[in-house]
Amino acid sequence: VQLQASGGGLVQPGGSLTLSCVSSGRTFSDFAMAWIRQAPGKDREIVAHINRSGRFTHYQESVQGRFTISRDNAKSTVYLQMNNLTPEDTAVYYCASSNDGLGDDRVSRYIYWGQGTQVTVSS
Repeated sequence: VQLQASGGGLVQPGGSLTLSCVSSGRTFSDFAMAWIRQAPGKDREIVAHINRSGRFTHYQESVQGRFTISRDNAKSTVYLQMNNLTPEDTAVYYCASSNDGLGDDRVSRYIYWGQGTQVTVSS
């Protein structure tokens, strides 16, 4: 299984970015996906997750209303639209795949990980 994330970069506070993650090597539509981030000196944390159909999503409280997770099963791709970014959103962002169709708040439930993409929010 391979997950290839892209879309990170440097953005000013208040700006927007869209992350993408293409999956290969398994039936994408069978499994829940998540975006997980790790800031320097901090633990990895779930930003958002989405179930296999895309019908159910869940967000970390700090990004609720600013970030949107979505998926296109025909393209085996999951997205994270990030708006109104703040310096506290600076981190390496990973896409990750679960081993079942249900989203979960536990990082340990995600068994396949992409390589990470750096998001830096700074003026």
